[in-house]
Amino acid sequence: MNRLPLQTRVQILSMLCEGSTMRAISRVAGVSINTVTKLLVDAGEACAAYHAETVKGVKAQRVQCDEIWSFAYANAKNVATAKAAPEGAGDVWTWTALDPNSKLIVSWLVGSRDSECAMEFMDDLASRLANRVQLTTDGHKAYLEAVEGAFGADIDYAVLQKLYGTFPEAAKGRYSPAVCIGARKEHVEGNSDTRHVCTSQVERQNLTMRMSMRRFTRLTNAFSKKVANHCHALALYFVWYNFCRIHKTLRVTPAMQAGVSDTVRDMEWIVGLIDARAPKPGRPATYKKRNSN
Repeated sequence: MNRLPLQTRVQILSMLCEGSTMRAISRVAGVSINTVTKLLVDAGEACAAYHAETVKGVKAQRVQCDEIWSFAYANAKNVATAKAAPEGAGDVWTWTALDPNSKLIVSWLVGSRDSECAMEFMDDLASRLANRVQLTTDGHKAYLEAVEGAFGADIDYAVLQKLYGTFPEAAKGRYSPAVCIGARKEHVEGNSDTRHVCTSQVERQNLTMRMSMRRFTRLTNAFSKKVANHCHALALYFVWYNFCRIHKTLRVTPAMQAGVSDTVRDMEWIVGLIDARAPKPGRPATYKKRNSN
């Protein structure tokens, strides 16, 4: 089986995590676009499996949750008239749960912005935490039932409800919401510390995602064409962010700060995760037949 040199694979994966488009990567690395796609798929599968197995028993004090919007193949309003739109085309929401102290992405989920995905997301988050935490979300109503189902009464939960002004007539059709004129803190369950009812850190992390992954850049043609590849890109990004990228404020990786890892990982380590999952080469069939006679 042909395999790219280690440094070429490291270069491709690094560029994927630093905001380069796949076609730009193929030109810089001197490989085909299909090679870049295949490496992304392999990396996404390996990273998703590693996150699922490793990010467990997280000892956090607080967790902030939010959702970030993108789309696959076509914007939702254009899917009906799009040519050969695949399954899953349209709006794609990424749910993220951040520990604001360690900056660790504890849990994430790609799906729609409905109650079913909210419950699946909260169930996964609850399974990764080792202790009771203070949880803050925005005012999305799907969170209420999902948090109750996943945590019951074993949670200090509050909602930060942002208040927006009227939407100017001249600004209709833009992506961003109207101007935020204030916020209201609402206690839902347990005993939340009002000083820490906040979603600023997870919202800042959403900006980091938009800056680090070209698929999230608005008003370009760099959006994901397939939901599956969107998920692979996110899995690669989250493992790179948690285990490889040194946070400038913490001076260590989020995984080290959270006690999930004891060392700084690098992109060669992620390539090693890919190789560890690759099928082992077997003996040729003709060789086995010759030796059986």
